[in-house]
Parts: sequence; structure tokens; C-alpha cells
Amino acid sequence: MRSRLATRSARLALAAVAALALGGAATATATADSGSSTTQPCATSDLNFKVTSKTQAGGYYLITAKAKPGIICHLEGVFPSASFGSHPDTEVSPAEHGVSDDVVLAGSAAAYAGINPKSTNDNNGVQFDRLHLSVAGDEENSVTLRLPDTATVDRPIATNWHADPADAVPFTG
Repeated sequence: MRSRLATRSARLALAAVAALALGGAATATATADSGSSTTQPCATSDLNFKVTSKTQAGGYYLITAKAKPGIICHLEGVFPSASFGSHPDTEVSPAEHGVSDDVVLAGSAAAYAGINPKSTNDNNGVQFDRLHLSVAGDEENSVTLRLPDTATVDRPIATNWHADPADAVPFTG
């Protein structure tokens, strides 16, 4: 029995070393006694964010999140906490109905979420040039990001965090 546990620990250690050798983009801390791999959840202050305007799906903002140097963490596969102003009508709602896979951030690895500021097909809306953003559950530490252009906001929606930017396109129904 003891040799079986040692073999499992050795495999975990080898997997962790292999992950580091393959670029260090996704690193986990292996615990020999539990046989599981874990990283700490990302806090808003652990990340650098970038906002890019995209034209696909009627236009949306692609949010790119990367861990700051020396940080290894994971973003849960839920939508970010975001709003364009302080009024509840400017808070984003989920564009997806399920939870996506967690995204591990370290080094050059990135997570992506798409935010469509206007999910309606009318001329209503209020214009904003900034987005307030935080990791879900860390709303007290939100950051304010300048948008690349002025957004007309009416019932905004956001995708979950994804490892592939192609999965972060917020299609409206």
C-alpha cells in the first residue's frame, strides 16, 4: 500500500515538473496526501485587465485577464462582476446558462470574457466610456477600465471566463 502512495506522489510531482517545463502557463501545487491539484482563486488585485472592442456578434468588448508577475491563480468559469455605472440597470447579466471550466492564470496564460453593452434591438440606452470590473465575489476591489470607444448600454450581458477568446463571444438571442 505504501509503495502505491509513493508512486502516486511521484506521478504528481512528475506531472507538476512537466507542466512547468512545457511553458509554465498553467502550474498547480500538488499535495501528496490528497492526490489533488489546487491553485488559489484569483482576486481582482491579482490580475491585469485589457479591454478590446470587437465587431463580431453586433459588437462587444473582449476583456483579457492575465495574472500579475509571480501570481498563480484560477478564475472560476462564471461571468465577471461588471457594470458601466452605479445604476443597477448597467450591471451585466450572464450570457451563458452554465458554468465553464476554471482558467488557471500564470505567466502568459490569459482568460477572456465578452461583454455586450446592449443586448436589445432598439434605440434605447445610456452612453458610458468606462467599465467597472471585478472578479465575482471580489466586488469591493473593482477596477475601472477606460473603454476604447463610447458604449451605448441597455441590458448588458457577459460571458463566463474562458481560456479561448473564441468562446467569449456574447451572442444575443
